[in-house]
Amino acid sequence: MAWNKRNRQLHRQLSIIFTTTVIVAFIGAALGLTETAMWLFYLPLPPLFLLMGTGLYMFAQPYRAKRRGVRPNLAQ
Repeated sequence: MAWNKRNRQLHRQLSIIFTTTVIVAFIGAALGLTETAMWLFYLPLPPLFLLMGTGLYMFAQPYRAKRRGVRPNLAQ
């Protein structure tokens, strides 16, 4: 159970980091930094891939619980 809570907390923190990096990329594009800093557009990709991993894990949890015959605790 502690793993689920840690995974959800990590997912929340990664979403904040992802949102911040997307905002920074948009600000960089608005300021015209695209020619000098093309890496700015790749900055959101690492948190996005980590979000995908944690999100897929959380998505699969109810199906894994059904398969094992365990009723999921929805009162979290």
